[in-house]
Amino acid sequence: MPIDSSPFDRRRFLTTASATAAWAGAASAPWIQAQPKSGKKYRTALIGSGWWGMNILRVAIEDGQCDVVALCDVDADELEVSADEVDGLTGKFPNMYEDYREMLEKEDIEIAIISTPDHWHALQGIACIEAGAHVFVEKPTGHTIGESRAMVEAARAADRVVQVGMHRRIGPHHVSGMKFLKDGGAGDIGMIRAFAHGGGGAEQPTPNEEVPKNLNWDLYCGPAPMRPFNKRIHPGGFRNFLDFANGTLGDWGVHWLDQILWWSDEKHPKKISCTGGRPIKGPVVLTDEAQTTDAPDHQVATYEFDKFTAVWEHRRFAGNAAEKSRVGCYFYGTKGTFHMGWRDGWTFYPAKGDQVVHEDPQFDNEKDGHNVPPLWRDFIECIETGRTPVADVEIGHLATNMSLLGMISWKVGRTIEWDGEKEAILEDPEAHALITRDYRAPWEYPTA
Repeated sequence: MPIDSSPFDRRRFLTTASATAAWAGAASAPWIQAQPKSGKKYRTALIGSGWWGMNILRVAIEDGQCDVVALCDVDADELEVSADEVDGLTGKFPNMYEDYREMLEKEDIEIAIISTPDHWHALQGIACIEAGAHVFVEKPTGHTIGESRAMVEAARAADRVVQVGMHRRIGPHHVSGMKFLKDGGAGDIGMIRAFAHGGGGAEQPTPNEEVPKNLNWDLYCGPAPMRPFNKRIHPGGFRNFLDFANGTLGDWGVHWLDQILWWSDEKHPKKISCTGGRPIKGPVVLTDEAQTTDAPDHQVATYEFDKFTAVWEHRRFAGNAAEKSRVGCYFYGTKGTFHMGWRDGWTFYPAKGDQVVHEDPQFDNEKDGHNVPPLWRDFIECIETGRTPVADVEIGHLATNMSLLGMISWKVGRTIEWDGEKEAILEDPEAHALITRDYRAPWEYPTA
């Protein structure tokens, strides 16, 4: 049965004139040539009603073509607060569910937004697709490569639009920066370095606790192993627990490794090697009494392509004040070095000492520095026109693969060779087995 839905009280563009002329039109993207709105209201549900899920839903509500009929979350407190906000925004209180399977049985959903921990993305995405919904799913598209591929196949079989939340595919300065690179502005690119750095220090084990009464911990863990509840995991800390996600490489890496695929028009690397560990965070602890995170506090992954080499690096200590940029990609070319950034836009540093070219970012007036509104508008237009979305499920899958291949190399401790057409790791059965993983009963691993 739906949960009781009674109201609740809780409520710079600095550049030369010639550069400006050359790239001023480059920031155009599909949403600028928008198709007329149909006026149709799509019955919409949100699975995972926490901070980021509600960010997406607010955009969807403001866009004007969503009728929010249901919210789903395993945390009843989170669910109630979010439902109350939806009521305030729309004048309509949505039905509330703890289990997405019951929601799909009871509700006729046309659009599903999925913003749950990574290990749920594929299972929930496939279930929504098979129920007839178009899906806006957060990256990554799977906790494993096999899950991600299964969602691609489900979307194609059902002819559903699946947009992945990779808003850097549509942000104006990313679009214009890609045009600069593809037009040869940095010359021939031989190497790219993508990165995400943050501060931090040693980690002490956090005591485990009784499961809060408002939380269905069994359903939170779902197909993942059942481990003791710990406040470091929920709310919001799941990304650094490998049962539920794939650390920084599986989070930030998807966005920035995708920029490399976008620039190159490549689909996959040939060889991947990755090293890293926890020299700062310390040893992994998982006992009945306490636990730590278990993701690496730093990693360096090398991806070999036919015509260039790409390197990913992150660390969860020391910050990055020396380069004055915490995240991004450096493209090293024969004409100079190009930096694709986030809140700092893009910058080209010519090799011969000519004037630096810079473009500030644009974020649709979003304080948090994301471009969700144009990505959502692109999603709706693709539903209505049949066009392929800018962050289509296949694009999300290929970017997810990049991060997960790095994780597999790190886990086995050696270089792996990847057959991207067959999606197989060659001559290494141990590594190839990590394309999938065992599920906790009664959950069943999805098949492509």
